[in-house]
Amino acid sequence: MLPPDFTLLQVVPELETGGAEQTTIDVAHAVVRAGGKALVATRGGRMTARLESDGGRLAQMPVQSKNPLVMLGNAARLVDLIHREKVSIIHARSRAPAFSALWAAQTTKTPFVATYHGVYNAQSRLKRWYNAVMTRGDLVIANSDYTRDHVLGQHKVAPEKIVTIPRGVDLERFNPAWVTRDRVDALRSAWGVDPDDRRIKFVLAGRMTRIKGHLLIAEAAGRLKAEGRDDFMVLIVGDDRGNTDYRAEVEAAIAKAGVTDEIRLVGHCDDMPAAYMVGDAAMLPTTKPESFGRTAVEPQVMGRPVLASDHGGTTETVVNGETGWLVAPGDVAAWASALGRALHAGRTRLSAMGQTAANRARRLYSVDAMCDATLAAYGRVLEARA
Repeated sequence: MLPPDFTLLQVVPELETGGAEQTTIDVAHAVVRAGGKALVATRGGRMTARLESDGGRLAQMPVQSKNPLVMLGNAARLVDLIHREKVSIIHARSRAPAFSALWAAQTTKTPFVATYHGVYNAQSRLKRWYNAVMTRGDLVIANSDYTRDHVLGQHKVAPEKIVTIPRGVDLERFNPAWVTRDRVDALRSAWGVDPDDRRIKFVLAGRMTRIKGHLLIAEAAGRLKAEGRDDFMVLIVGDDRGNTDYRAEVEAAIAKAGVTDEIRLVGHCDDMPAAYMVGDAAMLPTTKPESFGRTAVEPQVMGRPVLASDHGGTTETVVNGETGWLVAPGDVAAWASALGRALHAGRTRLSAMGQTAANRARRLYSVDAMCDATLAAYGRVLEARA
């Protein structure tokens, strides 16, 4: 139970797209729903409208900057905001803004919480010190047990100071029952997918960055086609965020593999629930471990099995052979084989696996469960301070 005058200030670099950003929005909404005030200090972005429609408030400032002078300026801005809005807890969700947030919290004696949204590797003492800013407050939230183990292995922090709270999926938004045929048809039309196309379709969602495994899938699809399989389509859903060189590299890899008819880059999508319904299955072929892997959980909630790399947080969210398949990371032959296995399973088997996935994911990874646990963590911090 939060106090009646509770005010949360979350600090996140931007509100464009991604798991940390979505979690910021979800927690802000939960605080408002519980009767508190929710502020977000950020550079801004396309998700700002959703924050404000949920009752949250934007405090725009350049917290994405790693310039030390700008970071000091942000600390001063945050101190002013904390005093003016009577902030109860400040919650940082990224390292660079965490420095400004921590300095402001220490200056104002405000409780400080940080979420480890990713696994930050450190090759030097300086980098480990930089990463450790996320552990210097009252409580550390890890978004998976994999992340929690990483924090304990990297930093001198008491185990009781870290709590695992998996990311949550909005079960109202991601609900197959609410996705109309018109929404699915609109995406098919926009993406040039013929409604009568009977090929098995895989959705690969997420920002277009190298670690997401697009090049791996292009090569694996090429091998599959060389073996005579052309009964599949991969829909790569995601924004290149200005990384046009990488997008061009992916396009070249698709052409080289001879799978321009099988793989399509469809760009950013605002209606991901419908996007997953266009597909028969989803995939997350990351070449580096994801700390949680939101795009492995969302499709499962929508009743779609997932092929995911067998490392990181996805080993907790995907049950091999039951809710999808775990595949050797970076192994082209293994991914070609996994795609072939999914094609051999056919729509009936994929649908049954998807239902098993939905039942499990809706039980374990709801946004309500995540928000309840986060608000309980805030209450624990306030009680300890008191």
